[in-house]
Amino acid sequence: MAEIKRKWDLLTKERRAGLIREIITYFKEERDEEIGMLASEDILDFFLENLGKDIYKRAVDDLKAIVKQNFENLEIDLDLLLK
Repeated sequence: MAEIKRKWDLLTKERRAGLIREIITYFKEERDEEIGMLASEDILDFFLENLGKDIYKRAVDDLKAIVKQNFENLEIDLDLLLK
């Protein structure tokens, strides 16, 4: 059977399988409910699809702030070399 690649699914097979197991375990231990692989895959896909862009945007914004701060520090260091 061919694998379906979704644009929001950037996880490795191993990570995806681990998260699916965690979802199944969560429902069993915290909610006393049994869910199967298909239901847990649907839950994972739902969150990846709906939260993936927000998490990515936040990560990019955080990285931009770090790069900006490092650039400002570099400018200060270069200015000190001129003195």
